[in-house]
Amino acid sequence: MLVAEKLLSLFLELLLPLFVGYLLRYWKRLNPKTVDRLMESNVYLFFPLSGVLSIWGMQFSEAYMWLPVLGVIMQVVPGILAFVLVKKRFSNPMEQGSYILASMLSNRGTVGLLSVYILFGEEGYVLGRLIMLFNSFVLYLVGYPLAQYFYQKGSSHPRASRSWKSLFFSRTQLPVLGVLIGLLLNVAGVTRPQGVKALVDVTIRLSAWTSLLPIGYAMDFTAMKGYYRKTMELIGIKFILTPALTLLLGRLVISDATILWTVLILALSPTAINAVIAAKINNINYHLPMASFITTTLVYLLVIFPLILIAL
Repeated sequence: MLVAEKLLSLFLELLLPLFVGYLLRYWKRLNPKTVDRLMESNVYLFFPLSGVLSIWGMQFSEAYMWLPVLGVIMQVVPGILAFVLVKKRFSNPMEQGSYILASMLSNRGTVGLLSVYILFGEEGYVLGRLIMLFNSFVLYLVGYPLAQYFYQKGSSHPRASRSWKSLFFSRTQLPVLGVLIGLLLNVAGVTRPQGVKALVDVTIRLSAWTSLLPIGYAMDFTAMKGYYRKTMELIGIKFILTPALTLLLGRLVISDATILWTVLILALSPTAINAVIAAKINNINYHLPMASFITTTLVYLLVIFPLILIAL
């Protein structure tokens, strides 16, 4: 029964804000500029705040020191593979950048964490959070500058030239600052107040809605139609190559079966909403990662997760 409830929660948390956003666009009830402000409020406010509050209260152990490293590998490996393949697939820099983002960024924060929570309870959830510890650094210190680079490369009306320093030190790096503040409070031994736990839940939900609703609003099935087949090879990158290499490396440093399963499940996560957000905020093609988000999520829900249940 608990599994059924968690699966229903996954569908509601993921699909409801997407559906609401799509309906608001269909009914023309929301101004596009307001939608952009919602997305920015997630990047600049709710996500950094949730990072501070949640990481502040985490319990760290030296036994888990390899998990964040494996989490970075889960992002770097598919990013490198996509970088090698992208020029053969796309000639437009706006599409090249989006393709790399769709491959590099995965939906571990919702689909991945909920999956390990269903299977292993709180232990799996904590392990998953440790695996994701450096995800924000990769997203905002690599993903966003990468998207901006391809925008500058492909735009016929490029913005004023920006240095790499300005790409790394901008408002889009506020989530990284949130992680650093949370780590500082944790390491300094500052006790997190009891009431903060409820605030964490609120900020996480606000972050989810302010990221997912704009994605639903941005869905254009006609525009995405041409990208479904072009992104099919990402299924192999995300569900075969990346998890296989991550698990191989994980077995060299980890022997606990539950930890290894958690690593594998997180490595099997589909394309992230953040790939769409990063593409949209940086004005490159967001229909491509949106198409990958839809196809890889469906494959995960209908094929990958049932296979995991059978294997366990």
